Amino acid sequence: MSDENAVRPAQQQEPPGLTAPMDPQPDHGEHSYTGHGLLAGRRALVTGGDSGIGRAVAIAFAREGADVAISYLPEEDEDAQETARWVREAGRTCVLVPGDLRDEQTARGTVRTAVDGLGGLDLLVNNAGFQMARRDSLADVTTDDLDRVMKTNLYALFWVTQEALEHLGDGSSIVNCTSIQAYQPSQSLVDYASTKAAINNITVNLAAELGERGIRVNAVAPGPIWTPLQPATQPPEKVEVFGQDTPLGRAGEPAEVAHAFVFLASSTTGSYVSGTVLGVTGGKPVF
Repeated sequence: MSDENAVRPAQQQEPPGLTAPMDPQPDHGEHSYTGHGLLAGRRALVTGGDSGIGRAVAIAFAREGADVAISYLPEEDEDAQETARWVREAGRTCVLVPGDLRDEQTARGTVRTAVDGLGGLDLLVNNAGFQMARRDSLADVTTDDLDRVMKTNLYALFWVTQEALEHLGDGSSIVNCTSIQAYQPSQSLVDYASTKAAINNITVNLAAELGERGIRVNAVAPGPIWTPLQPATQPPEKVEVFGQDTPLGRAGEPAEVAHAFVFLASSTTGSYVSGTVLGVTGGKPVF
């Protein structure tokens, strides 16, 4: 990737954001990702799989030989249908599961729907997340803001993982999506950064608990990645310079993160990796 898109036009959407209005369009690996059979025959649930990192992971998993279920908010159906098209073009099954994971029954039902549609479950990617950066300090965070971020980023992860553990067996893998924000929190993202630090802790604890069952648990910590969440939650002036503060001088593309999820999910490449957080940050440290 070059730095030709380091500067982006000022733009803004309403949350949760969609792919089509973005300028430039993100790269999810649609035309670049080549699989090597690393997930052949596996069955995966990717939460927040309609766009951004979730779409890139779904495409990569499918091209590595996995069938994929994706969860998403109903208002993101346009993006979800496009993700499903790419998964199916790879010759794999794609199960679409709309619903708001902030509701416990919906979150648990998402897993059951995925299992029914895929015939089982081997891989879980907890990717669904929400942030809001159009504010300046803790004083600006409302209770509704806090509730939305905590339930989307933490409660849903707990509920989905608890339900999935009834189906995951020896050789299965869980990959959580954390963030550089867990290590270098932004002033405007205090609630979001807190949830990502918590996910790091959950990852380590689950790895210790589930190791005896042969289930590996890891996390990927992306840096600034060009997804719909950015124009939908950042002020336009921040979108223009998004990612320029990294050592590589630019934001990353979703396709650049997907490889990390494949590495950790595959029992070929990640068989002895558990309890770790893999940074894909453009050079920002995650330690």
